[in-house]
Amino acid sequence: MSRSLKKGPYVDFKTYRKVEKLNQMDKHEPIKTWARSCTIVPEFVGHTFLVHNGRSFLNVFVTEDMVGHKLGEFSLTRQFRSHTTGTKAQRAASR
Repeated sequence: MSRSLKKGPYVDFKTYRKVEKLNQMDKHEPIKTWARSCTIVPEFVGHTFLVHNGRSFLNVFVTEDMVGHKLGEFSLTRQFRSHTTGTKAQRAASR
């Protein structure tokens, strides 16, 4: 279910304030955040965020295509190791 249009997008206040401060100083330092549910707004474009995935912080560089999405969408929490290829099962059957 999406957020009410009356409320507008959820943007973490602390993160937004940090971005505004960096924009005023014309700096692009990485911003460390735990706010995965924060919606990306146009002011975030061009900044790098260190988004926590539950274990470590992953770099997320924000581009124009990401506006409207959440920061957590680009910081994956699970690592896919791949499905078994079946070669072990085939070797055991051939013996």
